Amino acid sequence: MNIAIFGSCVSRDTCEYFPEATVKAYVARHSMASLRAPHGSDDIDLDGLSSPFQVRMVTGDLEGNGADRLIEIAKRIDLVLLDLVDERRGYWLFPDGTVMTNSIEVELSGAGASARRNAGARLVEFGSEEHFSTWKEGFSTLVKKLEDAGLWERTVLLDIEWAGAMAGAPHPEDTLSAALGRRWRRLQRGGREATRRLSRGAGAGEVLRQFSDVRPTETEEFAARAAQANSDYSRYLDFARETARHVISRKSHEVRIGPDHRWGPQPFHYRDEDYLSIVDEIRVRAEHLGVDLTEEGIEKKESSGQ
Repeated sequence: MNIAIFGSCVSRDTCEYFPEATVKAYVARHSMASLRAPHGSDDIDLDGLSSPFQVRMVTGDLEGNGADRLIEIAKRIDLVLLDLVDERRGYWLFPDGTVMTNSIEVELSGAGASARRNAGARLVEFGSEEHFSTWKEGFSTLVKKLEDAGLWERTVLLDIEWAGAMAGAPHPEDTLSAALGRRWRRLQRGGREATRRLSRGAGAGEVLRQFSDVRPTETEEFAARAAQANSDYSRYLDFARETARHVISRKSHEVRIGPDHRWGPQPFHYRDEDYLSIVDEIRVRAEHLGVDLTEEGIEKKESSGQ
């Protein structure tokens, strides 16, 4: 089965667990806003990026050609996977109204800082009213382009919430007692550290500051990030689901962070069993659309050059 992706790690990592699938096009680091008003690459310096993949993805965003890349091979595509994870960092808005996605690569290359310093660009934060309004316009553009190419009815929206807990751990409770418990544990950690500092001769002022500067654990940080992201994403996904023909959803309490994920633990990097369950649903959608997933069907498609 030939798959195209408009999204990022949620879709791409899922395909790693899908042996029948071949990814024919991968559009990543590309916000919906860039489909409407791409900045262009002429004045953006990407020399700080060493990976050809990174350069290609950022350049595609700057040219706003993500949807066109899928449309070019529309007849060869059985299914499109769509996720919204690349929206999480917002986008740079230039004075002329053009945009550049604030991807990790844009930050690493210094292009974002340069855009702000030299071109007067400002960062439009994910979740803001301005971002959501622009995103809706860009999403509608994507839907229209894919509809015209006959791809939208073969597009599956992966609505997978960020995981709030590591594999093997319970999902964090969103109750007052649970919040008080987390606060109490942080104070206990602060108390233990304060005791150690006193024993090393620290002053009273330094020790008192320790109680107001207790850093969260990695587990607490992941849980907080997931809760905030899932809240911010909710209206985006509500809007996307209104037009999507096929949606695969997972709530935060249904998934977990994979501690051994190849790209490291993150709330959007899941366990093996989570990806496998998503793949099972993708197979059902593909079969509903008439995609032949048998070995004979795959071999026939490959031999025909499709």
